Amino acid sequence: MDFSDTRPNPDDILEDLFIKEQNKKGRLEIFFGYAAGVGKTYAMLDDAQEQLRCGVDVLVGYVEEHTRPETIQIMSGLPTLAPKMVEYRKLQLKEFDLDAALERKPELILVDELAHTNAPGMRNKKRYQDIEELLNAGIDVFTTVNVQHLESLNDVVQRITQVGVKETIPDDVFNQADKIRLIDIEPDELLRRFESGKIYRPERTQKALENFFTRENLRLLREIAMRKAANRISSDNQNEPRLSKKMANIKLMVCISASPSSARCIRWTNRTAEAFRAPWTAVYVEDMDSDVMTDKEKKLIRDNLVLAERLGAEIVTLNGRDVATVIAEYAKLTGITNIVIGKSRNKKSLISYFKASFEEKLIAMLPSIEIHIIPGSPRKSIRAPYQQRRLRIGRNLFFSWQDGLKTLLIIVVATFISLLLQALSISDQNIIMVYILSVLIISRVTVGYLYGILASCLTVLVFNFFFTIPYYTLQAIQEGYPITFVIMLLMSLITSTLTVRIKTQARLAVEREHRTEVLYEINKKLLASRDFKETIELINVYMVKIFGRSAIFYSQDPKDHDSETFLQSSLDGDASFLMTESERAVAHWVFMNKKCAGAGTDTLMGAGAFYMPIVSRSKVLGVIGLSCANGVLNQDNRLFLRMIASQVEMALERHYLSGEQRRMLIESEKEKMRSNLLRGISHDLRTPLTGILGASSAILENASTMDQETRDILLINIREDSQWLIRMVENLLSVTRINEGPMNVTKTPEAAEEIVAEAISRIRKRFASRKITVKVPEALLIVPMDGTLIEQVIINLLENGIKYSPEDSIIAVEVKKFGDEAVFEVSDQGKGISDQDFPYLFETYVPDGKRSSDSSRGMGIGLSICNSIVKAHQGKMEAENKEQGGAVFRFTLPLQEGQENG
Repeated sequence: MDFSDTRPNPDDILEDLFIKEQNKKGRLEIFFGYAAGVGKTYAMLDDAQEQLRCGVDVLVGYVEEHTRPETIQIMSGLPTLAPKMVEYRKLQLKEFDLDAALERKPELILVDELAHTNAPGMRNKKRYQDIEELLNAGIDVFTTVNVQHLESLNDVVQRITQVGVKETIPDDVFNQADKIRLIDIEPDELLRRFESGKIYRPERTQKALENFFTRENLRLLREIAMRKAANRISSDNQNEPRLSKKMANIKLMVCISASPSSARCIRWTNRTAEAFRAPWTAVYVEDMDSDVMTDKEKKLIRDNLVLAERLGAEIVTLNGRDVATVIAEYAKLTGITNIVIGKSRNKKSLISYFKASFEEKLIAMLPSIEIHIIPGSPRKSIRAPYQQRRLRIGRNLFFSWQDGLKTLLIIVVATFISLLLQALSISDQNIIMVYILSVLIISRVTVGYLYGILASCLTVLVFNFFFTIPYYTLQAIQEGYPITFVIMLLMSLITSTLTVRIKTQARLAVEREHRTEVLYEINKKLLASRDFKETIELINVYMVKIFGRSAIFYSQDPKDHDSETFLQSSLDGDASFLMTESERAVAHWVFMNKKCAGAGTDTLMGAGAFYMPIVSRSKVLGVIGLSCANGVLNQDNRLFLRMIASQVEMALERHYLSGEQRRMLIESEKEKMRSNLLRGISHDLRTPLTGILGASSAILENASTMDQETRDILLINIREDSQWLIRMVENLLSVTRINEGPMNVTKTPEAAEEIVAEAISRIRKRFASRKITVKVPEALLIVPMDGTLIEQVIINLLENGIKYSPEDSIIAVEVKKFGDEAVFEVSDQGKGISDQDFPYLFETYVPDGKRSSDSSRGMGIGLSICNSIVKAHQGKMEAENKEQGGAVFRFTLPLQEGQENG
């Protein structure tokens, strides 16, 4: 008979529906135009009025009215959210109130100007980030944007209009919109609207018509906008598996450098990748120039990497001396089919005629890969004149007073040593070697090639001046000396160049080795970690060790749990601000939106730390926070942090999967125990109920003919079976007192001897003729326990001993203290436990045929209940046979609260 219930739990169904509702993402509809004034905002408000009439909860979050009467008129009747006032440079600015919108949570919200940059002090830097939060909260959004605000088209629009647009949005925001509505009017009609003052105020209209809003500009912008909308429609209509497979053969790569043309290359690659629906990678190679770059060059590289990441590229940073070779090898390994590089209009020099250019090297090394060369802009140079008192005069040629003094000092020392060797009549060849050694040292301690080259020339002149006849002149009258000078110069130059290259290669090798070693060490330690808490602490230790910053890790959403683990760095000052509520709010935002935030980002820029989520399968496993009290993380540190985060993700995923597996195993065991309990009850209740039914039926049917003795025997049997049923019910009630989950019980300090005495007194009422001995320690033994449950355990053990031992035998009960545990023993003088019963001694239900044949009612569920109660007290229970006959049942309870006892 199977009592198992396979119906789904209604609470689980409701919880699943709630989670799905919580994770539901809002729909984004963009009203797209080619210029201001085409009617995007009006069309958006008109559609909102229709939605309102259909019963949709609509809210106007923020709309730029521009004092246009048509816009103000069509807004009438729409619920409007009050703007947030922000003070900036003594001006009161109106901004979209994101927090109020999230609290109001309408079905549909209107937020104008998708590309708008928020005022300083707002949570997000850009408005499209506000809209992403609304979508993540399950709110549908209507918004507007013009074609010139798309990041990938920024340079194209700039070439057409000669106006740089600073407010842009990533193309991913546009491409992932659920619906794009193109709002279009003829350029001539738009110009008439401008002239009539319907778009801008009169003082701005004339300037706009002279610069941006010319007929030619509007015509070209309209064409670009229509092409963009058509590409979107084409992509939606042709997005089929066969096309995906066909296009999967295309993989683009763009090379990033400090050149002004890199941003243009990135945008061109993004547009091409979007057209072919192909993946693309942005690669930056750190070479020997990396250490000597100016701050402006480093900032430009960081900006280019951020731009590529924002447009959806995979960012890769490589190391090597020869950039072309490194890129070629990477392209071969990763299956790149198209490479995009920039070409600046550099001035020709004598060296350039003998040296292959970067693009020529790539074409030679990658004949099967298409190379796309994007011409650069010659408008301006990005190099700063001075960087830390070091003047850059060419590639790897730097001038600084410190390096100049080092060079002069080394040459002077070499000259003194050479004069000493000459005084000792040592040959000129050794003096030449001294000067070559000095050139090598100079190349080692200075930056770039400049001082190595100067030292090579200078040592030849010094050798000629001091050590060739005639002395102290630059004339050399002896035969062979000119050849000696040339060879000496060449050796010095070659030695200097090789030294600089080896020094750079050694630095790059050390960096690569360090990163590889750190990743290997972290991976090894994380794999060896078996405890979740230990893993979190290990993560923080490595964050502090690698980055020299205080670290905090949230394993759960800080809004609902106190799950942070904080570690202070000795190099970071007081970083206790990481524990404040404002920082916890930033971590909560990262948990909810699965994006980086904090110092150095465009979201919650005022935070004191940088926060990165650990995301696996769209689920946030944790958030890493690094203090930025001593400066924000640079791009290299962020990339390295991402590499480490991937290792952390695997470790946390392993812990979560292990925990989920344990939970499923426990649920399976609970379900199995529940089924076995029901089967066990049905099995054990059948015999006494049958006995009661048979005895009562015999009495009723034979009342007139039955003698008194037989009647008494049947009534006694009915009483015994009824008492057995009562004890069974008491056992079941005892089980219900144990809480679900980890089976916690409410413990209070109890005297062990009092609990034993109460249990024995209850047993004596039913078995008055049985002999029971008790032995307790002389000192009072106080044990934390649930007295009623432990009393039931002792009663069950006594009853079991009485049942399986002779009538005249003794049942012994002993209580003693052993270490930090209280030991309870119940022993009998029966036949002991059979080998057949031992494996199932504490099981709730025993398969048919596994129980001894002489057990009419079986051992029942009493021992199983005893074991469950003892485990709930963090104790353990065991049984064994005595050598002289009989069995001993023993259980232990910890004497200290919270102590686990295996």
